[in-house]
Amino acid sequence: MNKKFIIKDFIIITLFTSIWVNVSELIRYFGYVRPKMMDYFTAIPNMGEIWNLQIIIVWGVFDTLLTALYVFLFWLCAQVFGNNSKSILVSGFMSWCFFFVLFWVGSANMHLANWNNLPVVLPMALLETLVASYIASKLYLNKTYSAKV
Repeated sequence: MNKKFIIKDFIIITLFTSIWVNVSELIRYFGYVRPKMMDYFTAIPNMGEIWNLQIIIVWGVFDTLLTALYVFLFWLCAQVFGNNSKSILVSGFMSWCFFFVLFWVGSANMHLANWNNLPVVLPMALLETLVASYIASKLYLNKTYSAKV
């Protein structure tokens, strides 16, 4: 693992990893979260129905920022533990705690989400963070081997 942070590699790895993160987020949202939120917020008309370019852009920016944080946290872990399964597990688990456990528990605590959804949503998000860390690991490994050849 290169000890020097190379911004070009980081951006490329973030963009490739963001493909998985965007797919995972859409599957979780449309497959589970959206229908449950529409049921939970029945008093709000058209909850989750509005889709326009602005929302799509904001979602894309959010997912890209989320991916950049996954990749950066993996890079930090790889500096300490090396590019291995320990770094994947530590960075994936910590990303999950920072980004999803805090969000969903906070949302449920403020009654903006149903506590009953957390046993489904949180494991789905954990899978997302672990796979994103795995992808970052393999892409950084590929960059390391490419640089040596």
